[in-house]
Amino acid sequence: MRVFRRHGFRRSSIEQAAEAAGLTRQALYHHFESKEALFRAVIARLHESALAAEIAAAEAEEQAGDGLADILVAEISARLRQLMSSLEGSPHIEELFSEHLAQAPDLYQTYASRYAEQVAATIARVCRKQKLTLDKGLSPFALARLVEMAVHGTKSAYPSMLPVEAFLNDLGVMLRMLIAGAVVSPTKQSAKKSRRKRENRK
Repeated sequence: MRVFRRHGFRRSSIEQAAEAAGLTRQALYHHFESKEALFRAVIARLHESALAAEIAAAEAEEQAGDGLADILVAEISARLRQLMSSLEGSPHIEELFSEHLAQAPDLYQTYASRYAEQVAATIARVCRKQKLTLDKGLSPFALARLVEMAVHGTKSAYPSMLPVEAFLNDLGVMLRMLIAGAVVSPTKQSAKKSRRKRENRK
């Protein structure tokens, strides 16, 4: 990771990675058949650490008794902060992100699905615990998909996700607005039922 962060993907070499790891080139080739294979392993590790940070953040916010919007903002922010901290200080962030998509599109799809599944699980669990209802026939997975679309939409305004705080602030605003429109609180649900009853009597 240090080598890719320092030199970018294109200018990095197996020799540089072997030297950084204190190995011979042959020893590194024993584990990774190419620079591309090594890069894929680094990308997988980045995603695993981001997923772990996401799960831990969601659990902490839930235990603190926060609402769904706060939990999801904390969860997604932890994921993205973890990814960004791994690349912090690199002048090659945009190149590494683009090579990630070029060299490991299958990993990108795999982890995109895992992130969406994690968010959907959080939504379902919190809605059940807090007796929240999703509006307009949304399922937890459908809402998770919209959350991930918001993440990607915000990334389009910040291709390298920098500056980090501005990126996460804008994303947080977008997610809070999305959740506010998607969730019906127990109070609102009761009001809706009362209104329907009155309409039926008429």
